[in-house]
Formats: sequence, structure tokens, C-alpha cells
Amino acid sequence: MTPIIFHIDVNSAYLSWTAVEQLKNGAAVDLREIPAIIGGDQKSRHGVVLAKSPAAKRYGIRTGEPVANAFRKCPNLVMYPPDHRMYREKSRQLMAYLRTFTKEIEQVSVDECYMDFTGIADRYRSPVEGAGEIKDGIKARFGFTVNIGISTNKLLAKMASDFEKPDRIHTLYPEEIREKMWPLPIGDLYMAGRSSVEVLKKLEINTIGDLAKADPKLIMLHLKSHGKLLWEFANGIGRDVVQSEPDEAKGVGNSTTLSEDAATVEEVRPVFKRLAQSVGMRLKKAGKKAGMVSMEIKYYDFRTASHQMQLAKPSSEPDVLYETACSLFLEIWTGEPVRLLGIRTSKLSDEDAPEQLSIFDIEMPKEPDEKHKRLKEAMDELNRRFGDGAVVKASMMPKKPKEEKCRRGNGIERKEL
Repeated sequence: MTPIIFHIDVNSAYLSWTAVEQLKNGAAVDLREIPAIIGGDQKSRHGVVLAKSPAAKRYGIRTGEPVANAFRKCPNLVMYPPDHRMYREKSRQLMAYLRTFTKEIEQVSVDECYMDFTGIADRYRSPVEGAGEIKDGIKARFGFTVNIGISTNKLLAKMASDFEKPDRIHTLYPEEIREKMWPLPIGDLYMAGRSSVEVLKKLEINTIGDLAKADPKLIMLHLKSHGKLLWEFANGIGRDVVQSEPDEAKGVGNSTTLSEDAATVEEVRPVFKRLAQSVGMRLKKAGKKAGMVSMEIKYYDFRTASHQMQLAKPSSEPDVLYETACSLFLEIWTGEPVRLLGIRTSKLSDEDAPEQLSIFDIEMPKEPDEKHKRLKEAMDELNRRFGDGAVVKASMMPKKPKEEKCRRGNGIERKEL
């Protein structure tokens, strides 16, 4: 059976949810009908536009730009700060409602998810009719709107949901790619960041269709493995498996939001060092080793990306997790500023489970020898007794920070997954 995948995306989620809450409390004006934005404190790093109304968009205001710029474009702009606790509750309510249709839901952010509609398609005359019932039900029940993209894989469903907004349903089946997707500017392609777009335009690739028809070897020459991924996306090649079981139920992970966006590999590596140390310690505490490592990125404009690799030999060693995460990062990083990094592990096995040797072991990060294993065990014991970070390797000590970064504790804010 051909898969039928929905991508469901809340229209201007933060602003819509704020507007709905205000109207519920008696507000006379709907923020969605005036020039309005959700933005952070202009004095902090979060002083960017997180969401905008259609009226604000007409002034040229873009998500991710500094709030100060937005006010220069529209002096009468109305701004409210984000309320992440309220957003999480709205998101929880939305996902609970969607699961009344099917449990095959993969939530990818607070305001968007994929739904595998295949198993319930026979209840409706068409996928569009089913999407219409879902879309209209959300609007009637919660007061905000969504876009729903429909296709045979997640990539095309995601692209379809980004077509005309708000409160719309769009299809993008493989046979519609040439007509609906190829004429779009290359910057509209999923995962085509600014630096990638600049490279592609220098190659006279200006539309998604131009990229789809290009020689993939040429693209890889300039953009490496990320170029191959973009070429596949331009041709509609993407995963069609909706992962409905949360990663957290199957593995151990940790992520961190940076106080300042990381723009270089040198800034990223120490972050992965600390994350790998934390994840490795949690795996050891649970008596587990990981067979799969995945790395996640959230860019400055809130786009997310992830990449994973199966280890030839299950491990809980921080050095193995660190080197794998760095390798995965370099494979897909677009070169754009990063605001969040994460390491997740899955395919867990007991640490004393028998291991099958592989000829690929020599290509993977090496397990430590017995001397280093004893040293690591002693460090782990001290950290368990006196707190995480009581003893760390000298190589993991942060370089001498600037004065302001010292005051902010090296700029890292931790979050357990």
C-alpha cells in the first residue's frame, strides 16, 4: 500500500496561541489581524522575532530577525513576550487531539508533527477529506489554524504544508513535483540554508528544478554530503516512516541551548564534549551501552536537523559518543549559526551483553585500554559522589573565556531530554 503522510503545522504558532489565550481572557483585538509579533527581550540574545502576524509580514518582517529591525520597519508594531509554558500546554492538547484519529504521530517540534494516515485512509473518501476534518476540528476546538501537507513521504508532506498559508490543505504527490515544487526558488527547499543557497546560485542553480536536474557529483563537489541530501530532496526522495514512539522511551540523550549562537566548528566541539560526557555517564549509571548515536541541530532561525549512525560496536564511552557526534555534525551542517546541539543514543543493550566483533571496529573511535578504563571509572565514581563536573579531563576544560562569557558561566544552559 502506498503510504499517505500528513505534515501538520500550526500557523504562526506562538502568535496564534497568544492571540487565542488573550481572546479567551476578554481581549478586544485579535493579534492575528494587526501588525504583531512574539519576541524576546531586546537586551538579551532572544531579542528576535519568534512569530509574526500576516499583517506584520506585509511590512517585510521576517522570523528570526532582530526585534529592533522589526520596529524600524513598522513603528506601530505590537509585541508580546513568549510564554513557553502556555505553548507547551497548547501543544500537548493538540497532539492529544490528533491521537484520537491515529496513534501514528511523530512530533518534531512544539508546533508541528507528521501523521501516518495510511492505516485510517479507508475511513474517508480521500486524504484531502480526512485532512479537512482534522483541520476544521482543530479550528473549532482550539481556535487556531493549521496547514496540512499531504504526500507519500515526510519530505514532500513538509514541503506541501509550507505552500500558501494560513488554514490550507495542499498535496504534493510525486507526480506533482515537476509542476508544484520545481518552479520554486532554491531557498524554499527544505534544509537549504543561506550558505548552501549562495553556493548553488553561484552554480546558476536558482530553482528547485535546476537542482533536481543538476549532476549530483557536481553538487557534492561543492557541498559534500549535504549537497547529495539537497539533490535528493529536490527530486522528492525522502523517508516515509513516521516514528511514533518517542526517542526518549528507547534511549538516553541530552541537549543544550547556547547563550550565543555557535558559528564555527571550534565553538561546537566543546559543547559536544560536555554532552557526550553527560550522556556517557547516564548510560553507565543505567548499565547500558548504545548501538546508535544521533546528533541534532537547531539553527538560529529554529529550523532543525538530525543525523544518526549505527556504531559497529555498542559503547557508553564519552570519547566514542563525542567523535561520532562531531562526524555527524560535519556531514549535515549548513555553515549557518547554531543555537542548540544535542546527542541522543538508542538501540541500547546491557553493558555486560556479549559483543560480536566487526571488521569495521578499526574505522570507529577506539574503546579505551584497561588503564584508561580504570581511570574513567574512578572519575565517574568521584562525579557520582560529588556531583557532575567535579572531575573532568583537562581537554574538556573550557578555554579562557571573555569577561562577559565568564559572568554567564561559559554560556551553556543545560536541558535533559
